[in-house]
Amino acid sequence: MGRIVILGAGESGAGAAVLAKKEGFDVFVSDMSMIKDKYKELLDSHGIEWEEKGHTEEKILNADEIIKSPGIPDNAPIIKKCVAKGIGIISEIEFAGRYTTSKMICITGSNGKTTTTSLIYHIFKNAGYNVGLAGNIGKSLALQVAEDPHEYYIIEISSFQLDNMYNFRANIAILLNITPDHLDRYDNCMQNYVDSKMRIIQNQTKDDTFIYWNDDPIIKRELKKYNIKSVQCPFSDLKEKGSIAYIEEGEYKIEVPTPFNMEQEALSLTGKHNIYNSLAAGIASRVSGIKKEDIRKSLSDFPGVEHRLEKVTTVRGVQYINDSKATNVDACWYALESMKTPTILIIGGKDKGNDYNAIKELVKKKCCGLVYLGADNAKLHNFFDGMGIPVRDTHSMKECVEACYEMAKPGETVLLSPCCASFDLFKNMEDRGEQFKTLVRNL
Repeated sequence: MGRIVILGAGESGAGAAVLAKKEGFDVFVSDMSMIKDKYKELLDSHGIEWEEKGHTEEKILNADEIIKSPGIPDNAPIIKKCVAKGIGIISEIEFAGRYTTSKMICITGSNGKTTTTSLIYHIFKNAGYNVGLAGNIGKSLALQVAEDPHEYYIIEISSFQLDNMYNFRANIAILLNITPDHLDRYDNCMQNYVDSKMRIIQNQTKDDTFIYWNDDPIIKRELKKYNIKSVQCPFSDLKEKGSIAYIEEGEYKIEVPTPFNMEQEALSLTGKHNIYNSLAAGIASRVSGIKKEDIRKSLSDFPGVEHRLEKVTTVRGVQYINDSKATNVDACWYALESMKTPTILIIGGKDKGNDYNAIKELVKKKCCGLVYLGADNAKLHNFFDGMGIPVRDTHSMKECVEACYEMAKPGETVLLSPCCASFDLFKNMEDRGEQFKTLVRNL
């Protein structure tokens, strides 16, 4: 069968290894970092050879194919050596897709992916469908294909995963939006990132569906470049030419395949950005044949996603909201746009080439205080300090929460919506959100 080497032994890598072993390949797993115990146990239980804290080149460069973790950049030395040797490099999703004929509902976009993916899964699960959750959230798609197969998979797909997907086909492709993000991984070239996102529609046929936001200027521009064979289902926040789903006079409406409507106020998710997420989820569910009453119920009882505009608690009349998933400027824009009270914004972290002009007016309008949270806050000081809003400089979550507690007055909101990646001070955005919640609850 040949030799497959998997680089990175997290959720996707360990899952890919199990599937490769099941399909009869000679499998080796290599990770530059420590491998979590649960993944070591999984690999050991399937008799898969692995190494951690370094790459043994002679065991990697003899591969017939490499499955790469989405977290490994293309300029990593071992990747360059694999490319130089002409070894094909694919993603776990691409590999898993070879061994299943299940329906694939795939969601990408710069913002809203996790919420929309989780909402679609919630609808399908509640409707009694045999469904798995995979990709950036849930369990590894490859592991599910190997050991716990489903008829449908709801998959959150990042640009990094799309980069190494070639023959994989989305039966339903959802493109929520395209705004600058991860440009450090794309040679600071926006078009490279855009091209990556557009790969969501590659290989689609006339039997497939493409759902996208009709008002996104970049998507609108890019669509002209592609010969799209799938059925197009654009949505918008208001009724307009071409859109098959929208909000009209307080009603949530979908026209295709048959008319569906419900009161906008009945939607469990609030905020403008969540209208888009709810419309995309509703279209995908209707196209998949889910009954209207099941969609209506699930759209109204969906509990939301952790670290995405998550209400933590109220202390001394001040509401604290955890939006740690806001790792880019656009996500913070949506969070600020939904704020109804004067807001102290916690911002900062590992800057990915951010342009804060996009939130400048909203910050002026909504914010009564700014708390910087990062190892290096110089760029934030340079941009925001002259706006006449009180600012505090902090370098740990403990300092940050203490500063917010001192600044905030009853009736105000403290919003953690950092615009930045978390890796300067935290393990990941979940760690950042968890530390925030713990410290706030202990106030």
